[in-house]
Amino acid sequence: MPNKSSTESQAQAAPESFEGAMAELAQLVSQMEGGQLPLEASVAAYARGSELVRYCAAQLEKVEAQVKVLEGDMLKPFSTDAEEDE
Repeated sequence: MPNKSSTESQAQAAPESFEGAMAELAQLVSQMEGGQLPLEASVAAYARGSELVRYCAAQLEKVEAQVKVLEGDMLKPFSTDAEEDE
């Protein structure tokens, strides 16, 4: 059985958390921007990055739904002290 590159094995592993996914995504972007990856690995990194973006977006949607429930669907923008003084 041939050995898989670390990029290929990462593509199959689910992120442990939102923060972990963001850290991995930042690392992939850094590698791709730095030109450290050959073409095939760049394509695999792009695919993994797409997976991570979808995962993070789904996690954010879940949290937003939870906040809406907690706030009774009455989300309000945060106000700053400067806005309150006007």
